[in-house]
Amino acid sequence: MALTHLNIDNVRNLRRVRLEGFARANVFFGANGSGKTSVLESIHLLGMARSFRGASVKSVITHGESQCTVHGRAAQSLGVQRTRLGEAQIRIGGQPVRTVAELAGELPLQVITADSFGLLTGPPGARRQFLDWGVFHVEQGFFPHWQRFQRCIKQRNNLLRRDKIPDQELSVWTRDLAKAGTAINDYRAAYFEQLAPRFQAIMGTLSPGLTGVELHYRQGWDRQLSYAEALAHGLPTDREQGFTHTGPQRADIRVTAGGHGAAETLSRGQQKLVVCALKLAQGQMMAEMGKGACTYLIDDLPAELDAEHARLVCAALAAMESQVFVTCVEEQEIRAVWPVDKDLAMFHVEHGQVTPVATTAVAANPGNS
Repeated sequence: MALTHLNIDNVRNLRRVRLEGFARANVFFGANGSGKTSVLESIHLLGMARSFRGASVKSVITHGESQCTVHGRAAQSLGVQRTRLGEAQIRIGGQPVRTVAELAGELPLQVITADSFGLLTGPPGARRQFLDWGVFHVEQGFFPHWQRFQRCIKQRNNLLRRDKIPDQELSVWTRDLAKAGTAINDYRAAYFEQLAPRFQAIMGTLSPGLTGVELHYRQGWDRQLSYAEALAHGLPTDREQGFTHTGPQRADIRVTAGGHGAAETLSRGQQKLVVCALKLAQGQMMAEMGKGACTYLIDDLPAELDAEHARLVCAALAAMESQVFVTCVEEQEIRAVWPVDKDLAMFHVEHGQVTPVATTAVAANPGNS
């Protein structure tokens, strides 16, 4: 699944960029505002048809242009075009496809940016999305149940908001919702049971002195009840307030340190290590289950990390089969902490221009020797 080349047209200040010669690890360095994060954003467009910055597509397209386009090749050719009107054209192997899910399966992406701290500090939605990313990529049967659940809960909520609710119709959607929601929870719970120990092992490698960090899965309703029973118990409240209160849409992963919320307990650097461990654990699990390797997009890796912990993160990334695209300001920020026996492809970014830099062996230093 590794990218071999990338063509970018009109993504922010990257008007026309042609890149090839990627290695397992690829470093884009340059001053702030040079366009290096936009390279990662372009790869995310190629794999998800949207930006990881949460921005509207209008802000992604170069000022004065009507559309942006990204082409690349992983297992096969991929292409995404977005217009200012929000339209999207997606091609895989030269053929048009209709859903982003098909694209995501071709180029699985893990993103680590300043916004990734939301896994710890933000609302449950980000953690559900994190969990579902993993389940989607390792369990083929998950996505149809997820789609069915979204349709059922939308229809059920529409009925609950009516003045007069047809009981028979409501019961049909409630029954289907319970079935889809139970399947989603079963997939999530099974995945989480395998993810948690991998996370623990990686945390032990990245931060041996930080103990007591644990993950806890919350399914979104009372564990003593089946989902059908929980819906039945909650029906009076659902009718009164006009929406479904319990279910997989309320699920969460709680991250604790010493029994307390990690977001309130850990320093900023420790939080970044936890986020890295979560993302690395998902990539490791995906590879071990024979689902291929994911691609890591890491913006400003050195931020919040001292040299030793940055070195440990780089060693963990280098030990995986995943391809890595990482940004930094100064070239040596990554060279100095990447394992000496692992190749790096270096690219200098300046004013929207990306130039490959000849690589040489990383000089030995006390941290690498």
